[in-house]
Amino acid sequence: MTPSTRIYLIRHGQVEGHEERRYNGQTDVALTDLGVEQYHQLKDRLSDSRISACYSSDLTRCRTGAEIICGQFAIQPVFRPELRELNIGIWEGLTWQEIQSRWPEEWQARLNDLVNYRVTQGENLLDVDARVMPVVREVVERHRGQEILLVGHGGVNRVILLHAIGAPLVNMFNIEQNYGCLNIIDYYPDGRATVKLLNG
Repeated sequence: MTPSTRIYLIRHGQVEGHEERRYNGQTDVALTDLGVEQYHQLKDRLSDSRISACYSSDLTRCRTGAEIICGQFAIQPVFRPELRELNIGIWEGLTWQEIQSRWPEEWQARLNDLVNYRVTQGENLLDVDARVMPVVREVVERHRGQEILLVGHGGVNRVILLHAIGAPLVNMFNIEQNYGCLNIIDYYPDGRATVKLLNG
């Protein structure tokens, strides 16, 4: 029997402006010093793994971590724009408070239909699902029986984890993804997946 394929799925480290509830989306924000340190802690934690490939969002907050962690495995990360965070359109870079003040009806509409509501010039969760999951399936198929690092974002990771446990996208925020967290998912040849660690 073909062994499982393991994905170490991590969320990027802490970013500048984290203390404000802000939608960064696909804006290329910088890491804080703690955010960089979180990557070094993950590097140490994963040092005994057998990671043979790495795929990462191409945004700086993910690229930096992929490069920090992959150095010890002598592998080059593959940067995929499909793994970027949800594009939140005209709300990008704004705080929750600013959005609620300027677009109160639209804010409530999104809360009422998290899966389908699309902010102007942005994406909804179905769009994210449609660009992220084909990459995950491609990676699992290409690296059968191996251990892979995937560096993503809070929203992207939640989509991947919901698929792994067979839960609908509407349950997005039933899963926490802290800055610098580690998730471990084992994928089996018959299509099953088991989440071994969540938000570690």
